[in-house]
Amino acid sequence: MLPASPPGSSVTVPRNALDSAQGERSPETPASPPTATATPKKRQTKSAAKPKKKRTRAKKGAAKAGRLTPWQWTAVIGTEILALAASALIGIIAVLGRSAGWFAGTGLWSNLLPFAGMVLAVGITNAVLLRLWLGMRAKLVLKGMVLPAVLAVFVAIGAGWFAVQDEFGRDLGNLRTLVGGMQEAERTTIAHQVFAAYRRSDLTQMQRMIERAQIYLPTIHEAAKAFDVDPEIMVGVGATESSFYPRDSKDGGRGLFQITAPPKSAIGVVKKHLDADSLDMLNQRHNTFVAAATLHNYLAEMRGDLFLGLLAYNIGPANGGLRSIMTQYGARDFVTIQPYLQNLPRDYPIRVLTAALAYRLWHTEGRLPRYEEGRNAMHIQSVGIPGLNQVFSPEKRAGKDNAA
Repeated sequence: MLPASPPGSSVTVPRNALDSAQGERSPETPASPPTATATPKKRQTKSAAKPKKKRTRAKKGAAKAGRLTPWQWTAVIGTEILALAASALIGIIAVLGRSAGWFAGTGLWSNLLPFAGMVLAVGITNAVLLRLWLGMRAKLVLKGMVLPAVLAVFVAIGAGWFAVQDEFGRDLGNLRTLVGGMQEAERTTIAHQVFAAYRRSDLTQMQRMIERAQIYLPTIHEAAKAFDVDPEIMVGVGATESSFYPRDSKDGGRGLFQITAPPKSAIGVVKKHLDADSLDMLNQRHNTFVAAATLHNYLAEMRGDLFLGLLAYNIGPANGGLRSIMTQYGARDFVTIQPYLQNLPRDYPIRVLTAALAYRLWHTEGRLPRYEEGRNAMHIQSVGIPGLNQVFSPEKRAGKDNAA
């Protein structure tokens, strides 16, 4: 027991005494009471549970995405982009083509400005649709990485179905006329001449003529492939020249394609191709190959212009041929040369293309629909005229000849 200290004096407690006192404290001494923050902790735990669910979903989506290999991921994303791009292109063509039909004309306020406004509206609409797609895509990815691509493919299928309808063909034609300028306007004018000629045709006689052509079709396709010309155009030439009745005519034409004075270059190429020392124009195989080579030469001379090439084929080399006539009168295309062909068959290309159109319809549908019945006019226009949407390339053919 320590002696009592007088009042006012300081007491010095030895360090060892403090240590012993702490050592003598009972281990059962209760700990300090808990603070009053237990209840708020529970509230924080409950409020923090919601973000955990979001993180869990994100982790699940990331786990599903992680199962795809880099190549699979690239294929999925590529499919989605291509499907959306194809759908957007079809939609833009349809809207702009329809607008070109609505606002056709040269007026500033009634035609040009409304069309420009439609172009602006198309751009804004595409931007809005893209933003909506990205927002929806973020939700779809959480459920499955491939879901956006699958949905995009379904959208593209719907757009593709619309693209094969006659209405889309009309919209595409309107847009082609708008962008193509004078050249496309010429094509459109001649196309409607062909449609009108088909409408006036005796379809029964036309179908019989096409049936007679069946025996010659294998040779026609072989010759067309050899000289890089359209086989449907070749059928049209044969129908116009002989109605597929091979014969000699009063003007010197011979055989199926009424060969008169073919270019020497065409004769030489055909001899080499058929490995023949001489050609007999009454031999329908020789006749067909010479016709294909001759048409190829005239198309090359007319720089791929189908109408002028057919007209040159019909006129032949007499009086310098078509090129000499065009130079004399300053004509530059089929439309401007027509008024000067007084004593020559100015409608020859129209008749050839009409027969080619009939052959295409018969070949694809097994019949010749009447142009004026129901919606046949729109349908036939959507089928298209052979040769009008194709480009002849003399350079391409020259490369083949050199390779051979």
